[in-house]
Amino acid sequence: MALRDTPPFRADHVGSLLRPPELLRARDDFAAGRIDADELRGIEDEAVRGAVALQEAIGLRSATDGEYRRASWHMDFIYQLDGVTKVVDETLHVQFRNEQGTVEFAPPSLHVDGPIGLSTTIFGDAFRFLQGCVSERQTPKLTIPSPSMVHYRGGRAAIDESLYPDLDEFWADLTAAYREEVRRLGELGCTYLQFDDTSLAYLNDPQQREHVREIGGDAEHQHEAYIRHINESLAQRPPGMAVTTHMCRGNYRSSWVAEGGYDFVAEALFNELNVDGFFMEWDDARSGGFEPLRFVPPGKVVVLGLVTSKRGELEDKDTLKRRIEEASRHVDLDQLCLSPQCGFSSTVEGNALTAEQQADKLRLVVETAQEVWG
Repeated sequence: MALRDTPPFRADHVGSLLRPPELLRARDDFAAGRIDADELRGIEDEAVRGAVALQEAIGLRSATDGEYRRASWHMDFIYQLDGVTKVVDETLHVQFRNEQGTVEFAPPSLHVDGPIGLSTTIFGDAFRFLQGCVSERQTPKLTIPSPSMVHYRGGRAAIDESLYPDLDEFWADLTAAYREEVRRLGELGCTYLQFDDTSLAYLNDPQQREHVREIGGDAEHQHEAYIRHINESLAQRPPGMAVTTHMCRGNYRSSWVAEGGYDFVAEALFNELNVDGFFMEWDDARSGGFEPLRFVPPGKVVVLGLVTSKRGELEDKDTLKRRIEEASRHVDLDQLCLSPQCGFSSTVEGNALTAEQQADKLRLVVETAQEVWG
């Protein structure tokens, strides 16, 4: 098998890492007014340096900042778009599930009450700092939510109808803002960008499609519309920038939202979405089988998320190899890579495992990939 010198790499990871205790304390201190923004930034900087060093020591080719400067994988980005207002109330309830039962909460939501635009390069400063931390052996990766995430949860009701009577106008402004973000990131030297998107996984679940119907969406074709809008957002990406997408079924304190294989979206996803690679969950039975991989065209890469980030127990290496072999019955082995199934801390709370277990899982990904692909 050929080595991969461009992203995604044979051994890769989604992006977020468990927040160190000192960073969590600093966030509490900042919220309580015991430290100022400069002190918080200094503690964040030190934590990011440690995260980058950890990723290099483990042998990963990609390096993220662990999303340490965020409370949420997506909302910290979305709230920085012009025209988006944070809404803190009880209107949106999300129900996550895990082996023990359900976790229901009302996270902050959003309302589009102004023209969508981009005044500042979102996460630009964070990416510049990451660039300054990585070694020559590491490729810095930035993760941002896909444009679908601005629309999925609230749908039409979250967008001021007097401002955007026609949703096509909303999408035109939103994708233009994303194109500008991608362009600016390219100017900063970003060569590895990831669009995180739960919707393209959620829509495989019939219950989620029913939710889309209830809020006035076209459940049978919404994934196709989202794919078009992501492509519009990437239409002017600079040469040399590798773009991947990551799809998960929910990742909050080791719980999930949706279930079901990728069968509903697979054909359009693999053949129409203009990205270089797909990070996909396959860590348990909720994710279905590998049969949808038959739609992967030549030139596209799928990163198999076989190592769970939701539990601390370490997977068996031989089992991982057998599952990679099973996947290769549907798509060429050379088009496959390996990663954890999701981030370890999509929100500041993190999943139910230790930092040592997190490192062991990342190390297992690297070792297994080396043995499978050389």
